[in-house]
Amino acid sequence: TPSFDALDAAGAVWGASFGLEHALWFSPDGPGRVETPTFRRSDAFQHVAAECRAVREGVGLLEIANFAKYEVSGPCAADFLDAIVANHLPKEGRLALTPILTPAGRLAADLTVGRLPGGRFVLFGSGSMPAVTMRLLLQRLHELRLAEGTDDVGVTVVDRSEDLMGWQLSGPDSRELLSRLTDEDVSTHGLRFRDLREMTVGGVPVAVARLSFTGELGYELYCDEENQEALRAAIVAAGGPDGGGDGRDLGVTLFGGRAFLSLRLEKSFGVWNSEFRHDFTPGEAGMDPFVKVDKAADFIGKEAARAERERGPERRLVTLVVGADDADVIHDEPVFHGGEVVGFITSGGYAHHVGQSVALGYVPAHLADGSAGLDGFEVEILGDLRPARLQLEPLYDPLGERMRG
Repeated sequence: TPSFDALDAAGAVWGASFGLEHALWFSPDGPGRVETPTFRRSDAFQHVAAECRAVREGVGLLEIANFAKYEVSGPCAADFLDAIVANHLPKEGRLALTPILTPAGRLAADLTVGRLPGGRFVLFGSGSMPAVTMRLLLQRLHELRLAEGTDDVGVTVVDRSEDLMGWQLSGPDSRELLSRLTDEDVSTHGLRFRDLREMTVGGVPVAVARLSFTGELGYELYCDEENQEALRAAIVAAGGPDGGGDGRDLGVTLFGGRAFLSLRLEKSFGVWNSEFRHDFTPGEAGMDPFVKVDKAADFIGKEAARAERERGPERRLVTLVVGADDADVIHDEPVFHGGEVVGFITSGGYAHHVGQSVALGYVPAHLADGSAGLDGFEVEILGDLRPARLQLEPLYDPLGERMRG
């Protein structure tokens, strides 16, 4: 991305995901650092911990250019999307979380949908899914054109994944930082949780989404590729002692994908290709609240979702706190209960802020609600069975007051 050189100079340790390099973590030793491969906790451990602490206590800056992004517009865009997504569409200026289902009622995509003025919708999703979701949207557009007998059906679909860049501000000081960059009202009531607004930030035209995957107060800022580096520079400058009227240095800290994923574990937030994929239904994955089987539109998989709701899922996604030593789960480790294998891990790692090893995975529904007890689970890590305890609510801020505040 245009900010590669700046992030590299800041000590980014690079990873790659679906064709795009992205910062995994930042080394205080400067550029050129690589991480020593290991199945155990690596030499990145203490540095990722410092990035997590910065986000929880101050404000962190994360590049989110590798998210998938789409734009759907036109006079019939709302009807087009309403027949695809499982949730209600948001009102203008708002965001909604929604899955897209397969005809069999399984997960096909996990999106955030925002509605902008002029009949425009922006969709944000996993960076691993841009081609898959775009193909699904274009297939439905093709079917609509065939049904109407014309190419002019009032809908335009554009993949913005490669030309729309982004930065995430996250942490208790993120609102103060954003207020230094814009004349718009970004107070608690001026820019509410799940609001979406186009504004000028640091002299750059930006779409601001008030969302947070870290569990903190946070904002996602999306701009055109040509403005990405200017926006980063403006954010960093505004975070310094000369950036605000009070002279306070906000100490903006760059953080990478490792800290991003560690922080989400403390909130029990799943991710696509791990907790959310075509193998699972919304009921199993805990996404049932975002599936509105009572809405008027006959969205994809509606009847299958209704049937699952009536019978209930056979398994459920759960959070386990693992008594790990110097190694944490990655994925696909077996989960034992009562000496028998009952499930499997989808992802996990060390949650630095709460100081716990955390695993997300699927177990039978009768074990997922705690009625059979919270203890008695074990997870195999590198050949050793480690005790695990069922965690029924997020380890950090279970009511979500910080990210909504």
